Amino acid sequence: MNAEPSRDCPLCPRLHDFITEWRVREPDWFNAPVPTFLPPEGEDSVRLLIVGLAPGLRGANRTGRPFTGDYAGDLLYRTLIRFGLALGIYQARPDDGLELASTAIVNAVRCVPPENKPTPAEITTCRQFLSPAFSRFPNLQAVLTLGAIAHQSTVRAFGGRIAAFPFKHGAAAEIGGVKLFSSYHCSRYNTNTGVLTEEMFVGVFERIAEYIRASE
Repeated sequence: MNAEPSRDCPLCPRLHDFITEWRVREPDWFNAPVPTFLPPEGEDSVRLLIVGLAPGLRGANRTGRPFTGDYAGDLLYRTLIRFGLALGIYQARPDDGLELASTAIVNAVRCVPPENKPTPAEITTCRQFLSPAFSRFPNLQAVLTLGAIAHQSTVRAFGGRIAAFPFKHGAAAEIGGVKLFSSYHCSRYNTNTGVLTEEMFVGVFERIAEYIRASE
């Protein structure tokens, strides 16, 4: 199975129709399944895989790069740069020159869903592109899931049981030969309501960085 869906992937009719609608409304936007964001050194260099939920309408669906163009990207990329997991300056554009280092970013659902809410069937269908992600990175050591839906889909992609790996911010567990970390999603809603603070988010990355250093 391919790890990347085709540009006109038809597997989820509701999402396909939604993207088709936006291609008419905004023909200059990306408006397609958003591919995995990889470091320039390639798949063998990836130690950390970050799994988000789905592209934002005016974020990754517009720009074609995960977490690029909306508030969630501001916090995520600022934190990645802080820990040396991204290099350059994040300017919310796919041509800003930002590069990942030892890190890849993917979404559990590749196409933008209406109201940012994919259905359970859409999450399940798109898992066929998430499952191969873990084997395409031969040196993968850690996976970070952002939010409960991304976490649950990732656990299932590894063949695990949700009850055995419940979502909890800051949790870490061994699964499929890697360490699975979880965090609340870095969305504007979560930060505005205090569900997630920048200190909490940075704390998760501190533990990830410590784990990867110890593994090496």
